[in-house]
Amino acid sequence: MRDDNLRVAVAQINPGLLQIDANLALHADYIGRARRLGAELLLFPELSLTGYQLGRDTPAAAMAADDPRLRELAGQAPELLVVAGFVEEAGPGEYYNAAAYLQGGRVVAVHRKLNLPTYGGLEEGKWFHRGDRIPLAECKPGWRAVTQICADMWNPALVHCAMLRRPELLLSPINSASAIVSDEFSNERNWLTNVTFYAMLYGVPVLMANRYGAERDAWFWGGSRILGPRGEVLAQADDQECLIDAVLARDAIARARFDHPAIRDADSPLIRKLLEG
Repeated sequence: MRDDNLRVAVAQINPGLLQIDANLALHADYIGRARRLGAELLLFPELSLTGYQLGRDTPAAAMAADDPRLRELAGQAPELLVVAGFVEEAGPGEYYNAAAYLQGGRVVAVHRKLNLPTYGGLEEGKWFHRGDRIPLAECKPGWRAVTQICADMWNPALVHCAMLRRPELLLSPINSASAIVSDEFSNERNWLTNVTFYAMLYGVPVLMANRYGAERDAWFWGGSRILGPRGEVLAQADDQECLIDAVLARDAIARARFDHPAIRDADSPLIRKLLEG
């Protein structure tokens, strides 16, 4: 029988750079907290198992998608869909900024970041390969999620393609540091505009998980939040490491999409024709 409600949680943490064992333990702690809340989905920030500023140490942080450490983490709460950030080693010298969907003691899917920012203080294009697909993962019957990792959310065409898969949830794990793009570009203000816009436009709850704390010379400002399908804030993190949660309802998604049917009216054939020139 389908349950029309879903309790979701977001972990706002500050993983240690290249401290994978400690980060695994931190994840296990937050998984335990989420279980005690009765959460059915838990989202961690981008690269939550490795830290962000990896640079030439990227290979040292990498693991295969079938790494036993990921499977062990997935076994911490078999009934819970956990989405954690890691560096995926897909082949010799082939590394992806990725998010692993963990459930039932295994890795059920992997999203590889599609849009690698290489501007301002960001240089991901130097270290990572680019993903080329958007997997859809089921949390439980009637509740499916897609992920867009950080800069994926700043390419509207990628978000549109993700939403054409008709998910009930849009997950946005990020590593957003103050002034990392420029002094004039406010990540704190602009991220709120970004996630609110997509939630409202597509009638989709958005879970945004950012870090909170320092890493080398960067300050990650937090601001993690859970938005409803009209862009309303259902939960927002304080300025600290913490866990937030909210209950989502399918009927609220249905009403929002009936009022503004962006997915129904996407007209992909026209878009394809326009792209072909």
